[in-house]
Amino acid sequence: MNTMKKLKVVFLPSPGIGHLVSTVEFAKCLVIRDGRFSITVITMTAPFANTRAYTESVAASVPGIQFIDLPQVNLPAGPETQSGEAFLSLFIENHKPHVKHTIINHISSESKSDSLQLAGLFVDFFTTTMIDVANELGIPAYLYFTSGAAMLGLMLHLQTLYAEIATDLKDYTGELRIPSFLNSVPPLVLPSVLLDRKGSGYAWFLYHARRFKETKGIVVNTFSELEPHALNSFSDGQNPAIYSVGPVLDLQGQTHSQSDRAGHDKIMKWLDKQPPSSVIFLCFGSWGAFGSAQVTEIADGIERSGYRFLWSLRQPSSAGFNPPSDYTNLDGVLPEGFLERTDGKGLVCGWTPQVAVLAHHAIGGFVSHCGWNSVLESLWFGVPIAVWPLYAEQKLNAFELVKELGLAVEIREGGGGDDMVVVAEEVERGVRSVMDGDNEVRKRVQEMGENSRKSVMEGGSSFASFGRLIKDLMERI
Repeated sequence: MNTMKKLKVVFLPSPGIGHLVSTVEFAKCLVIRDGRFSITVITMTAPFANTRAYTESVAASVPGIQFIDLPQVNLPAGPETQSGEAFLSLFIENHKPHVKHTIINHISSESKSDSLQLAGLFVDFFTTTMIDVANELGIPAYLYFTSGAAMLGLMLHLQTLYAEIATDLKDYTGELRIPSFLNSVPPLVLPSVLLDRKGSGYAWFLYHARRFKETKGIVVNTFSELEPHALNSFSDGQNPAIYSVGPVLDLQGQTHSQSDRAGHDKIMKWLDKQPPSSVIFLCFGSWGAFGSAQVTEIADGIERSGYRFLWSLRQPSSAGFNPPSDYTNLDGVLPEGFLERTDGKGLVCGWTPQVAVLAHHAIGGFVSHCGWNSVLESLWFGVPIAVWPLYAEQKLNAFELVKELGLAVEIREGGGGDDMVVVAEEVERGVRSVMDGDNEVRKRVQEMGENSRKSVMEGGSSFASFGRLIKDLMERI
């Protein structure tokens, strides 16, 4: 083929800022790496994921990437009648006709007029139903997996687990052998949806996992120095080609409003006044939030630790799939006198510019929910993590970081009247462990941070894997 021919790649991320940002950053890498590519990202409008400000910002600033918003579809029955995973999967499946129409009418016609060739359709974890559209239109389908290789290994092994273990995993007394893990895995660190095999969420996970194997290749946001065993476990010839291209990160960070910008400036000015590596940063992702009982325990634990702190504190939504919001009255949820006693030593805020904070010299440790994007960001900046997983695959990520890789310290649930509450003593212990300047975890994290940066540079492992992906995309045309 003519090596100067332009190539179109279409991405179909799940709704939600975590999936979208990682997908767009990967798309940026593709455009920057090879100027023959142009990208269309097809987005689904969802009441639980307001991403318009982000997509408009990217479209205005990054040549070669355009966004097409699909028409709104009726929502399926809500999570009160089925799992959140089933709700999301059905919501996405309802977009199939619109996706097919968009590819035929917008993208295919654009390709003809501009001499573009359609090189591939990238789905993600929850949009695998769109592989049907790719097959109908004769387009190679690929998967962009926004989590790590160990979690990918669980998904690719899920059908085997289902066949081998007849009982619900929540009742299974043994530990699991999963090829992408060196250690046996306790069932309770798996995503909670997998603990009940009769649930609608489990059925959808099995569906998506099966469809992963129908793709021409799986791109995973990791690097070989971080997850060597997991990546080596895929070399048995039973799976599509695996490309580890990470860390794929949004190192600019995104601010979405004037209030975000004002908050950003306040936080950074406060951090500028703190000594190097003196501040513990607590942040739990776009969906992480706590009620008053847990807030009290965190506050007591932080105060007892004696360390300086930056705490992103958000309140749970009272309505279904709506994301958390900032507390309007911190005095009403924090222990009496806490803000006065910690004045000058700590800052409690709502939304936080996580990337900018982790990059700041004042940050010495990170209490994190262990979303995969947050894990990679923390490693990139050499900031050790105290793990506090909340939902999705975060417990599995935490297990991998602590038990498999020795790159984090554990904060444990339980010890109070409610086993789901993390008590103040455990918060204090976790903060002290991660902030210890001489601990082995800190040294390992800093070494891994150097490896992560090298991996994406020319000659690095992810750079080479990215090159193989481009070559394969070209050869399938």
